Amino acid sequence: MDIRNHDLKEDIREYWSKRSRTFDLAFGHRIPPGSELDAWAAAVRDAIGAAPQKVLELACGTGEVTKVLLSLGHEVTALDFSEAMLDVARAKHAGNERVRFILADAERTMEPHETYDAVICRHLVWTLTEPEQALADWFRVLKPGGRLLVFDGDWAKLTPVGKLASLAVRVLERFIGQDPHYDGAMSERHADIMKRLPFGDGLTVERLVPLVEEAGFKDIRLPTRGAIVKAQRRKAELRNRLRTLFYRRFILVASRPDPLRTGAFADKTVQ
Repeated sequence: MDIRNHDLKEDIREYWSKRSRTFDLAFGHRIPPGSELDAWAAAVRDAIGAAPQKVLELACGTGEVTKVLLSLGHEVTALDFSEAMLDVARAKHAGNERVRFILADAERTMEPHETYDAVICRHLVWTLTEPEQALADWFRVLKPGGRLLVFDGDWAKLTPVGKLASLAVRVLERFIGQDPHYDGAMSERHADIMKRLPFGDGLTVERLVPLVEEAGFKDIRLPTRGAIVKAQRRKAELRNRLRTLFYRRFILVASRPDPLRTGAFADKTVQ
């Protein structure tokens, strides 16, 4: 075992565990009922189809994307590296028989071969210590024809508009005070972890797509996040509306080829 990598993973686990109790209070993490939940549900339906499926959710955190998946009727195995995060998720979905929560490493899930119709993650890929290994494992657990759905972004660099929005937030907070629950609440720890990650200098679709292709995925497409962003802004205060401009975010959908079928979304790929 690479001890340096082991230490990094333990630092990542500790960071997210410490944030578990207040994580849903940070803007952009909770998915409230109404238009925002509907927008997330529509994005999932567009990516993997409307029929109930067997889904592996990676890095489920407090179970917010789990909530979206369950609302669509899917059977969900939700895993996370942090027991503290899983405690929150289990309490949130107690009694729901269509979800199974497990403590596991998203880079090496240990799930059986060709088990799932879809593998889904939100804000996970940027934290991977071994992205090639992780993508190979996700390909392995998907059934032929199964789909990978990634929600993520470049959290290392502000967009040009984001730089102006960040300045506006700093000015605004001189009058209303800082938000103790935003990601910057543990900014020094966060920054230390980021600089040690493969994507610590920024996760972009330009970097990710070749890795997804090398893992064997096909029919890669990049749906718009417009409806989700619009829903997030609808009820947000000014500070949080500005935060939606900070970073370049994206959705990526890809398929494990099925030799017996043609790609349902072939006409929408980016290849």
